[in-house]
Amino acid sequence: MSGIKGKVHSLETFGLVDGPGVRYVIFLQGCRMRCQYCHNPETWNMEIENGVGAGEFTAEEIFQKAMRYKPYWRDNGGITISGGEPLLQIDFVTEVFRMAKEKGVHTTLDTSGNPFSSEPEFQKKFDRLLEVTDLVMLDIKEINEDKHKKLTGHTNQNILAMGDYIAEHGVEMWIRHVLVPELTDEEEGLKELRKKIDSWNTVSRVEVLPYHTLGLMKWENMGLSYPLEGVRVPTEDEVAKAAKILCG
Repeated sequence: MSGIKGKVHSLETFGLVDGPGVRYVIFLQGCRMRCQYCHNPETWNMEIENGVGAGEFTAEEIFQKAMRYKPYWRDNGGITISGGEPLLQIDFVTEVFRMAKEKGVHTTLDTSGNPFSSEPEFQKKFDRLLEVTDLVMLDIKEINEDKHKKLTGHTNQNILAMGDYIAEHGVEMWIRHVLVPELTDEEEGLKELRKKIDSWNTVSRVEVLPYHTLGLMKWENMGLSYPLEGVRVPTEDEVAKAAKILCG
């Protein structure tokens, strides 16, 4: 299985915000969601083309690249696989994590959960992945389903179900929520999200990420119309208020 190939968008050798400690972060290509504030729209396409992406690598190749940096991880670092959406390449992720666990390396899955399904074939694969995953960083875009569909083009019901499933299987979770003024910052919605998070007994951390416009130029370079043109970034007070609701 170590010969299975993954389509890799980019690699970060010293990630500090994608899990505990110093991380080797593997960003995979491909995502079905079309988040209006996405700062990496070049990762949407599954294919590596037109100079986009680092290329295709076997799980063994990627793992060996990561292991060169093991001395820097110390006791609390490790490997994080992000995206794009890593669950679209679940077999590749599982194989990299399997090799990592054989060497005692901490593994983190950074996902938005969109591919999660109750279909038996997916569940089998997801179970195998959870067996070699130490931490799942789950990005909850929006708790209200209608707003989530407008924001991403997809339902959130399977994503919330994935949170239930992970908690039931005893795997640690960090929850992330991007705060966009007048879009994902409604107090009622934040309280509803907090209620859902509280039902997951394996959540050890909740992060409120302020919306930013750093990806705007990428949209323009790709000839895409940016849906949130003119939307301001949240103030420190707004972020603190949201954090008090979600994390307090």
